[in-house]
Amino acid sequence: MRTLIVGVGALGGVIGARLLARGVEVALAVRDERTASTLRTTGLRVSGIGGDVAVASVDVRPLDGWPSGAFDLVVLATKADDALAVAPRCAAALARGGALLPIQNGAVAQVLAERLPDVHVLGGLSNLGATMKSPGVYEQRNAGHLLVGELSGGVSARVEEVRDWLARGVDVRATANMRGAIWSKLLLNCSVTTLGAVAGTTMRRYVADPDGRALFERTYDEALAVALASGVRPERMLVEPIPPPAKRDAWIEQVLAGYGDVQPSMLQDFERGRPTEIEHINGYVVRRGAALGVPVPLNTAIADTVRTISRGEMRPALENLRRILRADRARSGEREGLSV
Repeated sequence: MRTLIVGVGALGGVIGARLLARGVEVALAVRDERTASTLRTTGLRVSGIGGDVAVASVDVRPLDGWPSGAFDLVVLATKADDALAVAPRCAAALARGGALLPIQNGAVAQVLAERLPDVHVLGGLSNLGATMKSPGVYEQRNAGHLLVGELSGGVSARVEEVRDWLARGVDVRATANMRGAIWSKLLLNCSVTTLGAVAGTTMRRYVADPDGRALFERTYDEALAVALASGVRPERMLVEPIPPPAKRDAWIEQVLAGYGDVQPSMLQDFERGRPTEIEHINGYVVRRGAALGVPVPLNTAIADTVRTISRGEMRPALENLRRILRADRARSGEREGLSV
């Protein structure tokens, strides 16, 4: 299967390096020739969970440097906004009958399926935790996996082929409920990832604070209400998507086991001055909530806080979580009773 990975950041770099190290022929596409030249010189190196690998020679070019109709599969591993921008050029790189596999957070795959009706767009998402230390140098932080499926549901022969091909390098699974899986990942992105970025720390540290835990639970529950109102059946990922009321503590411990020590990717965006994916995460929940008549005041406040931090008007800090919760309690007329 002739494969092109578009985007060689943390996720695309780890996937590409592990496939190439197993002898799987994969081409890479980056933003410009300067980046391509750097990666041709450095190669790709991955350390951490899953074992260390190094690939000295990589076939990498700017996206426009690849010919039209050359690939059976294009894995789109850029940030969400970049994915929406470059998707038409990715589609041009596909051979007849080829498939586009976006693996971004949020509803990117669904948006692309609507924008590119003549392209077979698969649903995809990643539970791989990874960081890019420098161009071509990555650390895998967990034993996560990729999930692929048809947006229309079911497990097709195409999904099985893509799963088996990419599984030569990383753990890949197929689901018959891709929309539900996308929402399940979105629920955790809205709470685990975004709150960690706003607080400037990991989930394990912010849920140790009573206010941090309260905000996590209420933010998650808001997003879950929107998912259910959308008619989606959330898919089990690392945890059950609907927390069991009598076992909430054990459920949170399961979330911590999978994500508690991972540095939020959005926090990395803050540190590097890059745009965040907030409009595709909490911002998406806010828009869907408004359309469905489901109130989401905490997700709204969190999205606004991320925008404020991105403008340089505020810094990530645990106090931000307390401030959001304090304002919400004031709006709802609750007694504050906040921890100090």
